[in-house]
Amino acid sequence: MSWIQILSNTYDNNSSYIGVMEDNAIPLLPIGHITVKRAHVNVFLDRSGIFKRATIIPETEARTIIPATQESESRASGPRPHALTDRLQYLAPDYKDRGGKKSIKCKIENTETTCYEFYKKQLQNWCKSDYSHPKVRAVLSYIEKGCLIDDLLKAKVFFADSNGKLQEKWEGTKDVVPAIFEATKNSGGQIESLIRWHVEIPGDPLSDLSKDNTVWNSWKSYYADSLIGNADICFATGEKKSIAEMHPRKIRNDGDGAKLISSNDLSGFTFRGRFTDKYGKQACGLSYETTQKAHSALRWLIGRKQAFKNGDQVIVSWAVSGKEIPDPLSNSYDLFAADNVDSEDYQGDSGQGFAQRLKRYIAGYSAKLGSTNNIVVLGLDSASPGRLSITFYRELTGSEFLGRIEKWHSDLVWKQRISIEDNTEERKKQKIIWPVCAPAPKDIAQATYGTRIDDKLKKALKKATIERLLPCIIDGQPIPRDLVDSTIHRACNRIGLEHWEWEKVLGIACSLYKGYYLRNPKEKRSYFMALESDRTSRDYLYGRLLAVAEDIEKLAINVGGEKRDTTASKLMQRFADRPFSTWKTIELALTSYKTRLQSKRPGYLYQKKDLLDKIHTLFLPGDYENDTHLSGEFLLGYHCQREALKLQNEKPETEEESAVEKITE
Repeated sequence: MSWIQILSNTYDNNSSYIGVMEDNAIPLLPIGHITVKRAHVNVFLDRSGIFKRATIIPETEARTIIPATQESESRASGPRPHALTDRLQYLAPDYKDRGGKKSIKCKIENTETTCYEFYKKQLQNWCKSDYSHPKVRAVLSYIEKGCLIDDLLKAKVFFADSNGKLQEKWEGTKDVVPAIFEATKNSGGQIESLIRWHVEIPGDPLSDLSKDNTVWNSWKSYYADSLIGNADICFATGEKKSIAEMHPRKIRNDGDGAKLISSNDLSGFTFRGRFTDKYGKQACGLSYETTQKAHSALRWLIGRKQAFKNGDQVIVSWAVSGKEIPDPLSNSYDLFAADNVDSEDYQGDSGQGFAQRLKRYIAGYSAKLGSTNNIVVLGLDSASPGRLSITFYRELTGSEFLGRIEKWHSDLVWKQRISIEDNTEERKKQKIIWPVCAPAPKDIAQATYGTRIDDKLKKALKKATIERLLPCIIDGQPIPRDLVDSTIHRACNRIGLEHWEWEKVLGIACSLYKGYYLRNPKEKRSYFMALESDRTSRDYLYGRLLAVAEDIEKLAINVGGEKRDTTASKLMQRFADRPFSTWKTIELALTSYKTRLQSKRPGYLYQKKDLLDKIHTLFLPGDYENDTHLSGEFLLGYHCQREALKLQNEKPETEEESAVEKITE
């Protein structure tokens, strides 16, 4: 029950956000309330319940907070009215006569009645209670007249056909289509409109009942009082309170029917094992207030930016105090950008610049959070439409969480290819950047399995990969070896990938290989991002040779005005499998290109020949002739040597290099 208690505490700590709408996302809701994404019509009444006017609600203002019962909050097919705001099925006694197609029959106290009578009876009970509210009484006074649809027709908000039934589609001229048809086109038409109430009282600037916290509190107190007879021990708080019969749904989004805690029943008989009581007291119970707080907090957290969503999978992290925390599933570049920390491109260092930026970033959050502030990481997923499960749960202190985030990013840092939206020009386009950063788990999943697979399989593999990487980030566990090997294999298959994809996979493969060995207690070793010119391992040196050969051939091709792939890039997969025999092929292919550069770029060629000789001398006896498969280390040697050559080629020519040119001429 710790997650329930943590979420309930999160709700209490963030009570100032209750009812605050942010970018049309699900807000932190008052107890006893739900939210609907699309209300259609505002109906304005005076304090006596007399109709004044009606307007169509713009889509940007359509999300609405409404009071609800446990039954109406969980309604799927059976008619159960909400307490105030609802559809015409419940608000208009002539719903069926006006073209309504939904059922209007329901049961109240084992007696069959109409949805309208059920709604009216429920509203009357609220207004007769000690928690009655004058605005709610105005709505009741109006509803009892049963003239809602007629008033909306007179106000020219609704439109009927010649038989008096509401039009399913606009039957008039297409040049001017009334707003109600646009507003309800995805909701079943006018007859399924959801009505939002306004009561205008002189001196009261807030007429909208869905935003009035005095109305919220009125319903909360009334409904809590109606549940008093069902009091027992709440297993989350240890207090004796009214036990919840049903638990909320719509956790991940507005259309989510899956529940974390299944409701019990006395009909239909959902499987309950040995438990037979209605309220679950034979096992354990949660109070209505606690489950409302916990589920509302979880919805709100998922709707905010720190939640990662991948289909049915949701991973959300938060500080119980409500303070901001780093996103554990983001790459380093996005983390730094979100907090305005410098994120420079790679400049040939060994990662010192990145380490300094990362420390500044973590130090900033450490000052905000403190060392003991509770951080929670929660993973949710559903195997069926009705059941939601917790797939990952961790509680950490602020210092533990920040330490794990820092270690993940420092262990996997490497130069990456990232595309971002560039909005500086009139047309949006993708801008390619090359920051030094740790890759995001979603990018690791894409690099591991690629994009040329079935969408359903792609989603499943991405979900599984992220679930496997979460413990690596949050618990500091080693990176799964099969993910490392799969990414390395795809990076070697250069000819089978588009250039942009290969560049992205290459950077991620280097990150994973480096991080794997940093976290492997039995074979721990470390690598720098900068070229290690004194490293003598066979695989690293062969990677360097491949990078130099590619650089020579690429320049020769450019000098000759050609456009094609180099021999090194074509044979990369074969080189990884049989480096010694393949290197002979690549070296022989370089002969003609060296001849071309001898006359065009003699100084450059002299330097590269010298570099090749130096690399060859670093091989230990027997390593160069070894033709066995190369490990992922050769990609690190290749990538580091390639970056070093890029920086060298970008530098202006020195006096020594100019002298070499003259001598060779």
